[in-house]
Amino acid sequence: MSLINVQNLSFTYEGGYAPVFENVNFQIDTDWKLGFVGRNGRGKTTFLNLLQGKYEFRGKISSSVKFTYFPFEVKDKNRYVWEILEGICPNAENWEIIREFSYLDLPAEILYCQYCELSGGEKSKVLLAGLFLNEGNFLLIDEPTNHLDATARQTVAKYLNRKKGFILVSHDRAFLDGCVDHILSVNKTDIEIRSGNFSSWFEEFGTRQAAEIAQNARLKKEINRLTESAERTSAWADTTEKSKYGKAESGLKQDKGYVGHKAAKLMKSAKVTEARRQNAAEQKSALLKNTEKTDKLKISPLEYRAERLAIFCGAELFYGDKKVCGPINFEIKRGERIALEGRNGCGKSSLLKLIAGERISFTGSAEIASGVKVSYVPQTYDNLRGGITEFAKQHGTDEPLFRAILSKMGFYGSDFDGDISSFSEGQKKKILIARSLSEQAHLYVWDEPLNYIDIYSRMQIENLLQEFKPTMIFVEHDRAFCKNAATKIIKL
Repeated sequence: MSLINVQNLSFTYEGGYAPVFENVNFQIDTDWKLGFVGRNGRGKTTFLNLLQGKYEFRGKISSSVKFTYFPFEVKDKNRYVWEILEGICPNAENWEIIREFSYLDLPAEILYCQYCELSGGEKSKVLLAGLFLNEGNFLLIDEPTNHLDATARQTVAKYLNRKKGFILVSHDRAFLDGCVDHILSVNKTDIEIRSGNFSSWFEEFGTRQAAEIAQNARLKKEINRLTESAERTSAWADTTEKSKYGKAESGLKQDKGYVGHKAAKLMKSAKVTEARRQNAAEQKSALLKNTEKTDKLKISPLEYRAERLAIFCGAELFYGDKKVCGPINFEIKRGERIALEGRNGCGKSSLLKLIAGERISFTGSAEIASGVKVSYVPQTYDNLRGGITEFAKQHGTDEPLFRAILSKMGFYGSDFDGDISSFSEGQKKKILIARSLSEQAHLYVWDEPLNYIDIYSRMQIENLLQEFKPTMIFVEHDRAFCKNAATKIIKL
């Protein structure tokens, strides 16, 4: 058995306001399959970089394995796949590569394709196969599902379940449940490891939070009661002590020894009560340090005057001369939340762009009802830059509302500073979602909105959609989200 030991790990980015990690200690068995979870901006990718020795830190990380990061950087994308794999896993036999490909539903012929010709999902599968063929490597797998459709995610989950020795950063609950046996959780104040898949960890974490909330409420009442009791007893002791120098109601002088003894007993009782109060306060201070609170989000959708907002009859979409989608036959009705399903490259994003008003070539009929106001969240966000205020002004967004939504989605004081281009991928995606939630629209069109978004925010958005029931059409490969959020599924 080989271990990765993390001792007293502390790290703060240069110029950072607060430490990312402070005196963190834990051990990892290199045979484990770890799911790495936590809020956006908590330092998951930072920790993977620390394991690779990319930053200086205080403390110690010791291991007998070599860390390899995914996604692996391919510098010359024009090379053939077999050439790239020769560089990644030089000792692998051809039959071993083909075996791994079969597990990942990749045809052997891909070996003789140029890497640049592959889809994003095919590239991810090829690299995973090559990296796992290097024995003795411990893989650091960072968000592998972002280029994978729902079917491919299931395939990769089954593949990873056959393997061991990796840390997997993912926010897809069903994907994690399908391939991990431990959870590595970045909490507010520490990092913890628990045995089991995501669902078992989340249930246990919720149970612990509920118990701590109940214990906190009980201690709060106890502290208030003890505080009042200590103050009352102390006051009685002071009054009794002062009475030594007066007379009793009978007119006789007080027995100073008796009165002093009585005052001392009262004071001792007050001190005991105060000690109990202090002990309760210390217990209370140890609670709720890692509680994850998710405030309710709100949205103010516009209600369209008619029942039908869009209709597609025999529509076929094209890029140049190439048909990418169709024929399509469906309609969007008021109050529906439609999830589009289909393999990568089947035209889902093209259809959403067409609905959002972008110029997409098509034949057949594709009608958006007159006056329908659309709020669009694109899949990519390469042009995000500038500060929060600048972004809000550029998009005509209500800045106070925009900031309030971001706060509820896990942004804190320092997160609002700096250029958006320097934000984490999950924070950038939250910027786009918060902008959409700030907009009043008849129809919300979201293209893979949950890429990089943490699990708590996913559930937060699910609850929002269930409560406010906006009319929506979206593409999302998170099966749990689609099950909870969609009222209708259309397969392309």
